[in-house]
Amino acid sequence: MTAIALLELKKKTKDKGLWFWTFLLPIIFIVGFITLFGESMGADPEQLVVQIVPGYTVMFSFYIMISIVIAFIKDRDSGMAARLASTPLSRLEYFAGKWLPFMAVVLLQIVVLFGFGVMAYDLPLGDPVALAALSVGLALVATGCGMAMAVLAKTENMGIALTQVIALGGAMLGGLWMPIEFMPEVMQNIAQFLPHYWALEGYKTVLLNQGSLLDVWQSLAVLVGFGIACSTLALLAYPRYLREAKS
Repeated sequence: MTAIALLELKKKTKDKGLWFWTFLLPIIFIVGFITLFGESMGADPEQLVVQIVPGYTVMFSFYIMISIVIAFIKDRDSGMAARLASTPLSRLEYFAGKWLPFMAVVLLQIVVLFGFGVMAYDLPLGDPVALAALSVGLALVATGCGMAMAVLAKTENMGIALTQVIALGGAMLGGLWMPIEFMPEVMQNIAQFLPHYWALEGYKTVLLNQGSLLDVWQSLAVLVGFGIACSTLALLAYPRYLREAKS
């Protein structure tokens, strides 16, 4: 498991596309939208920053699914997955070895984007324990969805297309692009079924209202629940992925 995790981590550090999607593009979006909405709408600066920085952090954290899908499809099509399956390595060890580097990338992404928000826009930070717990929950959901997508998708293009639907569709319906109270009531109701909404609400509770871990327990429970459900789905679908790898 350790060898797989280190190999995957080494690949990620050399992947320039991953660095662009994970760090540079979100910063471009954050700067662009804060400038646009701040100048044209005269929004309250603190509320604008607390909406956009965590909102785009949540949205772009789901883009890790693209890298996960590509990694799994490459292992399947190159025969690597089939060769690993013929070793004593268990299914859980294989998944953990592939999953941990992506968790690390998402957590680093959150730290970098929030750090940029603090340095560039004085983003207020609240309880570090609550922030850390929400960030781990968010990383668990994003990578869990990615693992499920990776073993279920038949082709790389299909996996990337579904990733876009989850990332962008979830961002739009989950209130990441604009405050949820500005959206129609029906969309506000739909948002409550999405992890994107709960992640942002949790962050806003901590950043704006100085909320503690007890104040965000509901957001955290939803995120962890989604993450466990997606990871379980990935483990259950793994035998099918393996059959396709061997064929």
